[in-house]
This record gives sequence, C-alpha cells and structure tokens, in this order.
Amino acid sequence: MTHTPPRTPLGAAEISDLVDRILDAGTLPPIVQAGHPALRQQAAAFDGQLSRDRLERLIGLMRQVMHEAPGVGLAAPQLGIPLQLAVLEDQFDVDPEAATLRRRSPLEFLAILNPRYGPAGPTTAAFYEGCLSLNGLQAVVARPESVVLEFQAPDGAAQRREFSGWQARIVQHETDHLNGILYLDRAQLRSLSTNAEYAAHWAEAGTGKAQEGLGFDATPAGISVPGAHPDA
Repeated sequence: MTHTPPRTPLGAAEISDLVDRILDAGTLPPIVQAGHPALRQQAAAFDGQLSRDRLERLIGLMRQVMHEAPGVGLAAPQLGIPLQLAVLEDQFDVDPEAATLRRRSPLEFLAILNPRYGPAGPTTAAFYEGCLSLNGLQAVVARPESVVLEFQAPDGAAQRREFSGWQARIVQHETDHLNGILYLDRAQLRSLSTNAEYAAHWAEAGTGKAQEGLGFDATPAGISVPGAHPDA
C-alpha cells in the first residue's frame, strides 16, 4: 500500500512561533494523540528555523517529556510541532529473557534531525510495540532487525550510524513519526490489544502465544515511507 502524507502547512515563521509558545509556557506540553494533524504530516526539514539556543532548549524539553511519560523516544510532531526532530533514549531495566530475545540494550541519549533509515540486512523481527500518541494500545510490528540511520546532529554535523535490535526499532518508530507514519500503519491489526489485555494474556518475550490466540501472522506489512531509503 502506498501512502504519501500531506506536507506540513506551517512555514518557518509559524514553526518558530509555535516552538516559542511551547518553550515559554513554563510547563511540560502534552503529548498529542492520534487524530492530531501534526501526526499525519510530512514534517518540515530542519533548516535553521530555530537558533542554536532555542533548538537546545526544545531538545531538553522533549527529553523531559519523554522521561515523564515515560518512553524511549519522542518526535517533535508528538508535541504538535511539524519539524524533523526526535529524541531517543533507553535506560530502562528490563527482564533479562525479554532483553535477550528482543536484543534490547541501553541506548544513550541521542537527538536526531532530518533522519533517514534503510535496512542493514534482510532479517526482520516482530514484537509488540506501543506509542505515547496512542495511549493504552499495543500491536505487533515486524521491522528490519538492523538499520543504517543518516541524520544531522544538533551541531549541524552529518552522521551515519548502524543500529540493531531494539535500538533499531526505536530509530524506525521515531523516524516514521517525522513522515506522518504511526506504528499501526505497519502493524498486524489482529494483534491489537489494550495494555490491560496484553498484560493479562500476551505478556511474554516473543509473540508466539499472541499469534496463536489472536490469529495473525507476524510478517511485515508493506507501506512506503518518505523518510526511509531502500539501501543501507
């Protein structure tokens, strides 16, 4: 299925004013939920719309919101800001069995601008995934197990890094946000569960029990992603 998100309707000045209002509010902004237009737009590429100081302040605020949620990533559109910026960090203690199966290891804090990713190999992995902008829900998503990410660091430097396991999943999830893609667009919808039902029935390291009980095949669901490139 081909999907082309609408371009952001906000210009540079409007994005700058929106960021100023959020930074000056003196409180942590809410995470917008599915249905908010910023989540379904192609976010504007970062091209100097914010000064270095304001960009650093916004990154710091996004990190606070991510920690408060709590989550392992947050994209600017989740604060209603249609800008190609996301923050990532995973320092949670997790069950050793789940960590091993999911190849989940700590991810140091990282802020990325204008990211693009591509698979670093043919292997995919399918696990339950959630989102701070779809409160209370989880679904199984098959994603490339390793990816190469090209992005701009906050200091302007172009970077290229390879991620694997759960770190690769975080990278893909947050980059998708910047292109108007929610994880449900990629999910096996028969796997969709509330957090309570997931905890009651399907909370295990893998997805085998859920596949059998809910009747789904954990294979990738195709969707084109403007922020992705096909080759590593």
